[in-house]
This record gives sequence, structure tokens and C-alpha cells, in this order.
Amino acid sequence: MTPDPGAASSRPSLTPPEFASPFAQPHYAAPATITPSATSYAPVPAAASAPRRRSTAAIWIVGVLVLVLVALVGYFLNALGPAASLIGMVLAFVPLVGVWFAVRLVDRWEPEPRGLLLLAVAWGAIAAVGIALGVDVVLTAVLGVRTGAGEVLQTVVQAPVVEEFAKGLGVFLIFAIARRSFDGPVDGVVYGALVGAGFAFTENIQYFAVSLIEGGAIETTETFFLRGILSPFAHVMFTSVTGFALGLAARRGLATGQAVGPWLMGLAGAIALHAFWNGSAMFGDFFVLYVTLQVPLFIGFILGIIGLRREEARLTRRRLGDYAAAGWFTTQEVDMLATPAGRKAAMAWAQTLRGDRRPLMRGFIADATALAATRQRALTGRDPLAAAQEHELLERIVATRAAMFAP
Repeated sequence: MTPDPGAASSRPSLTPPEFASPFAQPHYAAPATITPSATSYAPVPAAASAPRRRSTAAIWIVGVLVLVLVALVGYFLNALGPAASLIGMVLAFVPLVGVWFAVRLVDRWEPEPRGLLLLAVAWGAIAAVGIALGVDVVLTAVLGVRTGAGEVLQTVVQAPVVEEFAKGLGVFLIFAIARRSFDGPVDGVVYGALVGAGFAFTENIQYFAVSLIEGGAIETTETFFLRGILSPFAHVMFTSVTGFALGLAARRGLATGQAVGPWLMGLAGAIALHAFWNGSAMFGDFFVLYVTLQVPLFIGFILGIIGLRREEARLTRRRLGDYAAAGWFTTQEVDMLATPAGRKAAMAWAQTLRGDRRPLMRGFIADATALAATRQRALTGRDPLAAAQEHELLERIVATRAAMFAP
């Protein structure tokens, strides 16, 4: 693994030229007509979450992660010692927690399953680090300790290629085993960001522990400032590029095999950004480049996320509009559900009801958003179970209405 003080990543445009935006996708199939509602409903809310079947592939992945974790713990204890490893881990938790909450803010509109989010972090922290560390150990055994040009290649070529492949593999596996929870670019960015955050967490343990052993508190503080304060989103942004590309593939309804091409494109973007960041740390004045290049790229990244979130809200409005036309929602409800301000006002109103019915409103918002995503999957013909899920969500929405207005 190589020093990565941080990064700012600019996401290349992977939107196919024939589409106006990542969400303006063609219809691959004609979905079933929405059954008109038999009743006209007053505006209000809904439900609980649908049970999910456990994936055999996910169980195997978790098993592998446990084995690799045992190996990594042994490696760190042997190489760094228990005290330095523990202190490094505590320090590494600080940026990880910050990144986790930042990504959860991005994911608030249509939250992903908590288990998949934890799997993403675990893959980055355990499997991706294990792969990168294993490759580095093998190459060091074969080539010896590298200096000069060899060290440059290790930092600017080996680290970006191996680490981004290892992290990107985790995002691709989530795409493959959880297609119904991988709806578009925002989902891809969320999964990619958390894989990157997990990787940075384990890598930071090593950097903080080595700094403590070699330079004491002063060097550890400097390293923490560089990696934990200036650049906690480095790996996050690199791997988000890979996730973004897979999110476009998901929005277009591509199968796992068909998504390999977009995945490789995203991987190339992530590798390029990673190499650029490492090269700027090696060959130039890090702080000058940080201010003049990396900060603007990070701002661009944030603006891109905001743009994707707005597109996601517009998609929710369009799909719920289909149900409003069939009588399942009122126009006022669609307006409420499709804007952050509307959702906030709805929660405030639910709090005024007897017994504080915000949990019901929260469920209504979640189910309605899931219903919009289900409808979109049906439109692209990529979810054979969409009709059954649509029926279940509509039943829950109706039940929540009744509970909301109950005396």
C-alpha cells in the first residue's frame, strides 16, 4: 500500500451520449398497467420494510471476509505490535465515522439496506486491503525492496491499479448479488464511497501506527492531519467513480455480464485519479497542488452529488406521478414526497397527530420512494419481481393511511 494523503476526484462523464442524463433511460419493456385505485385517498402515509432473502453468495463473501480478517489481525499484531495497532485503529475511526455520516446524508433519499452498506465497508477494510497487501508482499519477495524508479512505479502505477481493482471488485460483487438494491448512479456512488472508506480505515491504521513507532506523537499528529483531516475522502472519491459507472449500467438495465464494460471504464477513471493523486504527492508541492487542484476537484465532486440527488428526486416525482394518475396518490402527496421540503413538512405534521405518528410517516415516505424505484425497474425490464413488490408496497401504503387517520 502506498501513501495516499487524500484525494479529490472528478467523475468523468459516463452518461451515454444518446441520453440527456443518467436517469433519462430508454424503456426496454412495457410494464404492466397500474391498476387504478378503487378509492380516492386523502393525503398521508405508510409502512414497514419488505423481508429480504439472504443471498448464498453474500454468505460466502462474509465467510471469506472473516478468514481474511483473521489473517490481517495477525499481520498487524506481528508487524506493528498490539499497542501501536490499537492506537492506530482508534485514530482511524475518526475519519471513518465522518465519512460514514457524510455518505448516509447522500443516501437519505432512497436508503440502501444497512447490511449491504456494512458489507461495502467490510469489503474495503478487509478483502481489498488483503488483496493489495498480498500483491505487495509477493512483488516485494520477487523484486526486493524497491528504490528510485521502482519506488515511483510502486506508488504511481502498482498502488492505483491493484488497490482500485480490489476495491472495485467489491462494488461489482454488490452489483451482482444485490441488483434490486442497486438502482442507479447515486446507489453506485454510495456503495463505492463506503468500500473506499473501509479501505482507507485499515490503511490509516498502518500509517498511524508506523508514524507512532518511528516518530512518536509529533509525527503521528502530522500524519493524522494529512490523512484524517485534509483528505479523508481520497479513496472514497476514487472508488465512487467505479460505483458511478456501475450505477449507470444499473439504470440502463444491464445484466451482470453486460456491466463488465462500464465497470472497466469506471475502474480506469478511478485508477487515473488515484495515480494523479499519488503522483502529486511524490513529484510536486503537495500543499500547493492540494489547494489549486484537489480542492476544486472535491468541490466538483460535491456538486456532482447534488446534481445526482436532484435527478433522483425528479425521477421519484415522475414515477409517483404514474400512480397519481391511477388514483393511488393525490397530486399534493406527490409534491410532498418528491422534495426534501415537502418531506420535512410532512414529518412535522405527523408529529402533531395523537401519539406522534412520525414513524408512520417515515414508513410512508420510504415505501413510496421504493415504489417509484420499483416502477423504474419495471420500465427498464430488469426486475421480473417488480409486479409482486409493487403490489406489496401499495398494500402497505394503504394500510399506513388507515393507521395514520385512526382515532
